[in-house]
Amino acid sequence: MDTEGTGTERRVLLGLSGASGAIYGVRVLEALASQPDLEVHLIVTSSARSIIEDETGREVAEIAELADQVWDDAVMESPLASGSFPVDAMAVVPCSVSTVAKIAAGIGDTLLTRAAAVSLKERRRLVVVAREMPLSTIDLRNLTTLSEAGAVVAVASPPFYTGPETVEDMVDLVAGRVLMLMGLDPGPLLRRYVP
Repeated sequence: MDTEGTGTERRVLLGLSGASGAIYGVRVLEALASQPDLEVHLIVTSSARSIIEDETGREVAEIAELADQVWDDAVMESPLASGSFPVDAMAVVPCSVSTVAKIAAGIGDTLLTRAAAVSLKERRRLVVVAREMPLSTIDLRNLTTLSEAGAVVAVASPPFYTGPETVEDMVDLVAGRVLMLMGLDPGPLLRRYVP
């Protein structure tokens, strides 16, 4: 989709919700920001803010600079809350099970959950990277509901067949997979399985 009339630029939305695994979302944001043909919109929930700083040691303001546009999760007047604002793909990385539950139940009481609801109703690509272990039966049902509604459910589970040597390698593999699921080029982040 040409969202700006340039013939090349695409618009994507990344949401970071309050679940452990903030590094996955930060790495996806870094990878999105490195692609010049993307207009990157970012929503960081209030609960994600402290987790990002605790788990990555980075300030939210620092990572927010990677996005073209940052939206406050409480601002429902954002164009992201409307289906008339074209977005090529959306991902929620990490996605707390509370956020999963709200999206699955159609509760759009924050900009993040409303934007996800818009993605579903407009039949746009939505990738939900759930971060919880173990998953309760309720969580599994909510994830099934999202899958049945058209979302791609991707549990943050790094593969080991590529021989990752560091935590960063494993984070990159998950981030690369998320980009691929968003319909984007994962670049060097995702090493393919070759038997």
